Amino acid sequence: MLDKKYLSLDKAYRILLDSIKFRSLSFEMVPLEEAYGRITYEDIYASENLPGFKRSTVDGFAVRSQDTFGAKETMPVYLTVKGEILMGEAPSFYLNPGEAAGIGTGGMLPEGADAVVMVEHVNIVSQNLIEVLKPVAPGENVILEDEDIKKDELIIPAGKRLKPQDIGGLAGLGFTEVKVTKKPIVAIILTGDEIIPHNEKATPGKVRDINSFTLAGLIQNTGGISVKMGIVKDKYEDIKDLVNKAYQIADIILITGGTSAGIKDMTAQIINELGTPGIIFHGVLIKPGKPVIAGICNGKPVFGLPGHPVAVYICFELFIKPVMEKMLGVNEKKFKNIVKAKLAKSIYSQAGRTDFVRIQLKEENGELWAYPLLTKSGLITTLIKANGILCIPEELLGYEKEEIVEVELL
Repeated sequence: MLDKKYLSLDKAYRILLDSIKFRSLSFEMVPLEEAYGRITYEDIYASENLPGFKRSTVDGFAVRSQDTFGAKETMPVYLTVKGEILMGEAPSFYLNPGEAAGIGTGGMLPEGADAVVMVEHVNIVSQNLIEVLKPVAPGENVILEDEDIKKDELIIPAGKRLKPQDIGGLAGLGFTEVKVTKKPIVAIILTGDEIIPHNEKATPGKVRDINSFTLAGLIQNTGGISVKMGIVKDKYEDIKDLVNKAYQIADIILITGGTSAGIKDMTAQIINELGTPGIIFHGVLIKPGKPVIAGICNGKPVFGLPGHPVAVYICFELFIKPVMEKMLGVNEKKFKNIVKAKLAKSIYSQAGRTDFVRIQLKEENGELWAYPLLTKSGLITTLIKANGILCIPEELLGYEKEEIVEVELL
């Protein structure tokens, strides 16, 4: 039987996101070179036309298109070569009727010209005379001065994660800096008498820190700054003191461990005491990650995460990443990277619970197979081996062997 006090994934997600203010973080100006992957804070408009001048897309001769009408190999049109246009320079002459000018790809068309004849369609009679063997239409083989970007055109909307091509476009328009949303600072607190630093020797009963490294990488990939607050023993006052310190410096607080029922369940109490309204849910019908806690303390998100590494990963993807993106003001539609594969063995789920199964994809005889890694959530190796996640929705009882399933790539 499922515990009725636990929320469905959809309900927990809605409650959480409804509690977060969109673009709640402030902005900063960063040099263009440092803007990769940052989130734009406001709409960005073009300050000028791009490329800013008419340029050739081929090697050939700039011409007045009407001068070439009717040209063919058996009856070529003769044009006088007025000069050659050097790359990177503006032509110093005007093209009159009956004249042409040599031009390379990317060269600027002279005034009077409106098209370019490809060099393959020209016979060079002499240094000053060519035969045009094929006509060109106005604008043929030419990029207009505002064909790429028009002045005052919206080029990048607010809430977009800047990609390399976006930065290149801004550079082409002469931008030197960009207004972006400040990165959220996310504090990571590890709780547990059994946790030791990763560089210490593990003795019986002790386990090295895994979660802070996993979380730090996930935070960085989402666009935040992680601050590791350290490892704290399962003592109420010690945990509370560290949480209060994190509250002073961070925009989001993550506490791992101490979320399951029992005498060491102190995380919930500490979150409720940190600020109002406190906990908004404690427990979600998912596997792994069922005992996850989410709270809002005076507008600041605070999460209590299970201690198992796989549960930490799943909870981050389901809850913390969407919160970070809403605070950052991410406003672009996301498309999941999903592949279809045959299931290598049957897997079953409990009705009313959403299960997330680690998947190892293998190509065999031209077919893609999904191998479930059905192990406990405390084993980090399943995430290392996995290259996908299969979601079993709450309304299903699982999938049968050889059934085609959709796997989200990690």
